[in-house]
Amino acid sequence: MTTLGDSDPDPTDALSPLPSRSATGTPVRGRLRFCYGPMDCGKSTLALQIDHNHARQGRRGLLLVRHDRSGEPRISSRIGITRQATEVGEDTDLRQLIRREWVAGRHLDYLIVDEAQFLSPAQVEQLAELADEVALDVYCFGIATDFRSRLFPGARRLFELADELQPVQVEVLCWCGVPGRFNARVADGEVLREGDTVAVADTFSGVVEKKNSPPSETESTTIRYQVLCRRHFRLGDLGPATPRHGQLRLT
Repeated sequence: MTTLGDSDPDPTDALSPLPSRSATGTPVRGRLRFCYGPMDCGKSTLALQIDHNHARQGRRGLLLVRHDRSGEPRISSRIGITRQATEVGEDTDLRQLIRREWVAGRHLDYLIVDEAQFLSPAQVEQLAELADEVALDVYCFGIATDFRSRLFPGARRLFELADELQPVQVEVLCWCGVPGRFNARVADGEVLREGDTVAVADTFSGVVEKKNSPPSETESTTIRYQVLCRRHFRLGDLGPATPRHGQLRLT
């Protein structure tokens, strides 16, 4: 990751030399918010709706994304709403990114960050710095836990630093009808417990070990995700054997 030495300019210098102040004289600060939930609960749709609402009021924002399901630099929702976005790389310094926007004359009032769980802890800290030092409102959207039910590093840091934590209110149901919040990774009817935590797209081709075979024997198969309640996630119970092609397919 790009780091700044003592002799390097502060990346926020070109943005705002001093925080603006409210009528009471207190510094105006931005807010860092994290909206989270399982797959299919409408996080990306909400992100685009918030961007739309702010833009209607004349505020200028920047859409950021890390590993969108489409594999492209954009924010895409499952109901078909899509907007182009700036891809955040593994080594992207978000302070420098915003500085370049402001130096180019593109003033920003807010940031929308989708798939924020894939950010590094250091990038989350940079978002907190931008909220505190240059009064940007930062809206992050993402999944809290990976397919092993463990917190993503980026999500963990957001839980630690965010001013506001908001679970997305749209319920996603397990096959049993109970609200689900665990994103199970499934291959050949089995819930997978090991593998790379970063996987782009709702379904993809992956390599898994053959059941009851030596570890050296692997095969390629289609891997998908299914939201489960805690009990059925623990048991690896995917419900009745009915054809499944993902959830909430409205188009």
